[in-house]
Parts: sequence; structure tokens; C-alpha cells
Amino acid sequence: MIAMAPARTEPDLSFLLDHTSHVLRTRMAVALAEIGLTARMHCVLVHALEEERTQIQLAELGDMDKTTMVVTVDALEEAGLAERRPSSADRRARIIAVTEKGAEVARRSQEIVDGVHRAVLEALPEGEGEVLLRAMSRLVEGYLATPAEAPQAARRARQRTK
Repeated sequence: MIAMAPARTEPDLSFLLDHTSHVLRTRMAVALAEIGLTARMHCVLVHALEEERTQIQLAELGDMDKTTMVVTVDALEEAGLAERRPSSADRRARIIAVTEKGAEVARRSQEIVDGVHRAVLEALPEGEGEVLLRAMSRLVEGYLATPAEAPQAARRARQRTK
């Protein structure tokens, strides 16, 4: 006997969010690669410019594990965009300081990121972009603000290779 798949009663929100997020990340990666940055590098530069932050604080803001953060900061230092320095508030802590060149690159990368986001919203009919942003913001600040405690950690979607 062949089992029938259960009938779907709701739209597949998981697929819609995962797919659009994946495609947005790939478009962002392509756009930022034109100036030699990754999305993680952009994230670190912009957040480090906002205020004095440690590597650990920046990793939390960028949702990066320790190893990924170290590799990202190493790449920024190698490119002359940032450097590790002692914190002015706590000499035991190290902060990520953005260089003058890094600040210029961060301004350019923010223009690129804004352009990618603008293009996505402009792909929707007039007014729907604003509705999408309000709805997503409500979810991020409300019902989907924090992950549920699961017995086994939910994995993020893998990047597909062609």
C-alpha cells in the first residue's frame, strides 16, 4: 500500500522565508564581492564604527561563531580595514577598530547593501514593500524574536552549490 502525503493546510512559510533569505544572501554576496568584501566583513565594519566593541560583541551582533569571527577580523586586518586594539574601557579586552580606509569601505558597502535591499522592495507592487517590512519587523520583535528551546539545535539552511 502506498501512503499518501498529508494535505497541506497552510502555505509553506518555512520554504518562503528560507528561499528568499538564501537568494538575498547570494545577491548580497555578489554585490559586496565587487569591492572585495563579504557580508560578514561589512557587518563587522559597520557595527565596529557605531561604538567601541569587542570581538565577542561583534560576533554576537553578526551571529558568528568564534572561529568565523577570527577569520573575518583577520581578513579585515590583512586588507588594512580594521585592527585589534586594547579597549579604552578595559585594558584586558580587545576591540576591533576600523581604519580610515575601512570607514571609507564601510560607507561604500552600506550603499551597496542599501541598494540590494531597495531593489528587492522595488520588485514588489507599490505599497507592498512597506507592508512586508512592517510584518517582518513585527515577527522579529514579537513572536519570532527568540528561538525556541529545542532538544536538538535547529540547523541553518545549507548553501546550495551549482
